[in-house]
Amino acid sequence: MTAKLKNTLKPSKSASKTADSQAPQPKPLTIGDPDCPYCGGLGFVGVDVPLGDPEYGKLKVCVCRAGESVETNYAGLLDGSNLGPLRQLTFENFQPRGRVGLAKNLADSLEQAFYSAQTYAGTLNGWLLILGRYGSGKTHLAAAIANQALSMGVRTLFLTVPDLLDWLRFSYNSHDAGDSFETRFEEIRRVPLLVMDDFGTQNATAWAQEKLFQILNQRYAERLPTVITSNYGLQDFEGRIRSRLMDPDVVTRVTLIAPDYRDPTDDHGHPELSYLNLHHKLRFENFDQRMGEGLKKEERDTLKNGLHLAQQFAQNPRGWLYFTGPNGSGKTHLAAAIGNYRSELGFPPLMVGVPDLLDHLRAAFAPGSAINLDRRFDEIRQAPLLILDDLGTESATPWAREKLYQLFNYRYITELPTVITSDKLPDELESRLESRLIDERLCKIVVLGVPAYKGGKNVRR
Repeated sequence: MTAKLKNTLKPSKSASKTADSQAPQPKPLTIGDPDCPYCGGLGFVGVDVPLGDPEYGKLKVCVCRAGESVETNYAGLLDGSNLGPLRQLTFENFQPRGRVGLAKNLADSLEQAFYSAQTYAGTLNGWLLILGRYGSGKTHLAAAIANQALSMGVRTLFLTVPDLLDWLRFSYNSHDAGDSFETRFEEIRRVPLLVMDDFGTQNATAWAQEKLFQILNQRYAERLPTVITSNYGLQDFEGRIRSRLMDPDVVTRVTLIAPDYRDPTDDHGHPELSYLNLHHKLRFENFDQRMGEGLKKEERDTLKNGLHLAQQFAQNPRGWLYFTGPNGSGKTHLAAAIGNYRSELGFPPLMVGVPDLLDHLRAAFAPGSAINLDRRFDEIRQAPLLILDDLGTESATPWAREKLYQLFNYRYITELPTVITSDKLPDELESRLESRLIDERLCKIVVLGVPAYKGGKNVRR
């Protein structure tokens, strides 16, 4: 155990007893004069300026601490905070609207989260839960809150949840009473400000779940300021923890739908598994109806009808749309055009080839997988708009057939909007899938009866 970590988790006077102590519980954030008429003991006060002002969300040291050298204490607090290189992450160097070109609704989501984090940093009242995908800015906002709190003299501990659990495990072998499990555990539970980053990525053993619950339950009971970030949805948390995180009187919840800042090619926040970004050039306006190829009228009509139905669906995604036809007939183009249209509106769908989808599910079985099979499967089947490309080309093992049926059946029952492409007619598929596709109440079958597109004029197979 490093000296820095030991300093981080050294017990305070109010935390010298074990977790089972019956001593009075400490009041949070009493670093100022308890009788101060300005801060009530907090030791800092917020700046009363309107939203958007450069000073919004910032704190000032209260007059009751005028004789205290906050700068002198800062070095010790920083060393014990475990922030490390994250001390450079502040509100000043966060881009509230994201990078140039970001879709408006994604930029709005980012800006809302930014102001929510600033508001919380200006009061340190209750909890803040920040949800969002990898690279969306969660850790930056959480670190900005921690850094501002440290600058006000608030003792803060910033921990990724897997590290937190590792440190607790290592303490079982410690022979130093000041570095014992009980000491560390109590300090984490009662530090004035705790930031738990990457919640949900930990190994979810029964022991880990129990320790996390004990930490959060203690802080919930005492209303101690706590910031939590997670790549998971609230529904994925353990029931007892989820119950506390759903309390609106204590927890402010912010959901970021911004894309990964590290991926400059994604301006629309495409889901992790989606390959729609690879088809970003496939639009309705460049769909070739092949007027100069000498196609028969009935063949041209199928393309015209397919384009019309795809445009209708893109404007109001309801039910299912099933494109079928020979390879190269334009199925994927129309499906991707629907996806790109929705993305431009700020609602990027999940577009994935069926063989790739099954590979993603198989990969979730691997012991080292960062995501388990159930969560990966739920992510796919619950997608607000799912585009399944190349149905029928997958390896038809019993396991694959069962997973596809479960996916189809769930979306059929819930009537979630779905676009499917295949070179097979419904009656050429497994009977259970066919039964869902031939329900005219839910699904429209679009047959593109044209030969493969060759890219030139006057060409016929």
